[in-house]
Amino acid sequence: MASRWIEQWDPEDEAFWEARGESIARRNLVFSILSEHIGFSIWTLWSVLVLFMGPEYGIDPAGKFFLVAMATLVGAFIRVPYTFAVARFGGRNWTIVAASMLILPTAAAFVVMEPGTSYTTFMLVAMLTGVGGGNFASSMTNINSFFPLRKKGWALGLNAGGGNIGVPVVQLAGLAVIGAAGGPRVLLGIYLPFIALSAICAALFMDNLAPVKNDTGAAKDAVRDPHTWIMSFLYIGTFGSFIGYSFAFGLVLQTQFGRTPLQAASITFIGPLLGSLIRPVGGRLADRFGGARITLWNFLGMGVATGVVVLASVEKSLALFTTAFIVLFVLTGVGNGSTYKMIPGIFHAKAVAKGMSGEAAAAYGRRLSGASMGLIGAVGALGGLGINLAFRQSFLTAGTGTSAFVAFLAFYAACFAVTWAVYLRRTATAVQPVAEAKPQLSYAEV
Repeated sequence: MASRWIEQWDPEDEAFWEARGESIARRNLVFSILSEHIGFSIWTLWSVLVLFMGPEYGIDPAGKFFLVAMATLVGAFIRVPYTFAVARFGGRNWTIVAASMLILPTAAAFVVMEPGTSYTTFMLVAMLTGVGGGNFASSMTNINSFFPLRKKGWALGLNAGGGNIGVPVVQLAGLAVIGAAGGPRVLLGIYLPFIALSAICAALFMDNLAPVKNDTGAAKDAVRDPHTWIMSFLYIGTFGSFIGYSFAFGLVLQTQFGRTPLQAASITFIGPLLGSLIRPVGGRLADRFGGARITLWNFLGMGVATGVVVLASVEKSLALFTTAFIVLFVLTGVGNGSTYKMIPGIFHAKAVAKGMSGEAAAAYGRRLSGASMGLIGAVGALGGLGINLAFRQSFLTAGTGTSAFVAFLAFYAACFAVTWAVYLRRTATAVQPVAEAKPQLSYAEV
């Protein structure tokens, strides 16, 4: 594979950034978003394909929830190796590979999508789409290395938001196909050339950063650092909710409110679309006011919205249920942006606490945040698995999703409490720098 390596990269140097770095970083961001966008579409493909699966397929709602849960599961676990692949092979080179791999689950689904196919086959093919979930981890790790700390919230939010939009786009494409009385193979055929396009664009327009190297010590440090696991817990509440609801929304509308596939598809895309578009705004707000503050109040809002969803579920009000669910989607997007902004900020704060400054502190922050992002992204995505399994159990036992939403409400309350206790209490501050008499650095600023 041809290589395009940049040997020197120092985005914290403002002169370098203005002269050369910014244009290169922006170009890589654009094509990273394209690849991640297609990856998200393929990962969430089965949230649409299950809408095509009528009685002739012989699969009940619980079986459908399990299918989409398996896609979520693989997408979560595969994020860990994808994170380290960037440093091993180069951001550009791995993006080409990751984009090309999306052909496999798409072509497999094209072959098997017809009545009479065994449930086991459907499950295995659904699991293959998990490779699309891995694109997020490698893309975020790559873009994290391109941008300076002061720009990371916006850049990571834009990268992730542009990728997340792949969810509503595939759902809109599914709506168009269903509305035109087309079959699932039409939808799959649409995506194959776009997969090829994203791989070609990565080859032509992206770069590898030579200074970004895998650091097994950084990985071990990230695993041992409690903030990696605290942020993983919070990311379950934000991104886990986003991806879990993206897979489940249409099925809930069909199963609980009796919507037809076309009726469900005409609503399903709205929440993921707004949640994706708002993610960069969450990052920008975090840049300005601090990620911890935005995350705290966002979890409060998610709790309120979930409470309204529970009320609507009990009262069987489709209009209130749909409105509150869409608001909940929007808040997951804000929280996605603010939590990911916190990660590099937390590790930079720890570097300052160790007495580092300037590029040394920035390098330490990049080293630990890059290593932790894959773990945080993987654990966070497991929240999507939990949501779909909770819905499956709720519909099996009670015939509605109400009890699942009550469980989600309790979880958001726990996320609110953890955010406040760890990052916003007056005592939750980093240790003062040992060599300088500077004001104490609070994690509320991350």
